[in-house]
Amino acid sequence: MLVSILHRATGVGMALVGLPLLTWWLAAIATGGEAYATFVDVFTVSGGGLNIIGYLVGIGLTLALFQHMMTGLRHFVLDTGAGYELKINRMFAMLTMVASVVLTAAFWAYIVGVR
Repeated sequence: MLVSILHRATGVGMALVGLPLLTWWLAAIATGGEAYATFVDVFTVSGGGLNIIGYLVGIGLTLALFQHMMTGLRHFVLDTGAGYELKINRMFAMLTMVASVVLTAAFWAYIVGVR
């Protein structure tokens, strides 16, 4: 039940938070260097220092994306008629949570490591 609630919550979160940020980012790119620099400053650096809130929003949206994706894959498997046994269903539910955290950590380790 928790996985189903998280699936809905992550979908709503990505729509309400992620879509406006994506729109702002695309508009900043289209507008020019100064607008894009403002966007980057808001989410990465603030006055020459690290902006924790920007990174938390980014990590949160990434976690929401991977959680939503993993739960969607779980539902895809259930739609094929497999995985309805109680033990297997619980295992798949736990795997969605673990996989989303692992994928988020790997993604951000790659992003931070590349710089």
